[in-house]
Amino acid sequence: MIRRCDERDFELIWAIINDGAKAYKGIIPADRWTEPYMSKEKLQHEIDEGVVFWGYQESGTLVGVMGIQQVQDVTLIRHAYVRSSSQKRGIGAQLLAHLREMANGPVLIGTWTDAVWAIRFYERHGFQMVGAEEKNRLLKKYWSIPERQIETSVVLADSNWRGIERRSR
Repeated sequence: MIRRCDERDFELIWAIINDGAKAYKGIIPADRWTEPYMSKEKLQHEIDEGVVFWGYQESGTLVGVMGIQQVQDVTLIRHAYVRSSSQKRGIGAQLLAHLREMANGPVLIGTWTDAVWAIRFYERHGFQMVGAEEKNRLLKKYWSIPERQIETSVVLADSNWRGIERRSR
């Protein structure tokens, strides 16, 4: 079952993010890794900035979460994580499909350049990577992340993004 998370789910969201993010350890640049991967303060900041989390519930327990955030004229998919013990079962795909139905306008997703499994996941679900120049512009316009993270990230966009339409002509 997919449901909107609320403040009662905060600890579980935090735990799922940090469990699922273990896949990045040793993959993303060492200067971008922290323990825990996401602090409770950072999670609260993301929620305060408008990230709304949705969760996949199994046997009464959340096992996956994905955030959605409306920023200006786009919808961002943020912080998509599934507990390591529940991965590879379609949970992320179901959450992504659910959030895409809720999206207003183009959907953008940012992830780490070296997280090839994440990039492939989004590509399998119809997203395409934007070019380097467009990536830098988008990350600066729609995300609040440090320059180092911009350098080490990619942006994927759905077919509603005009940047993809331009390149395919």
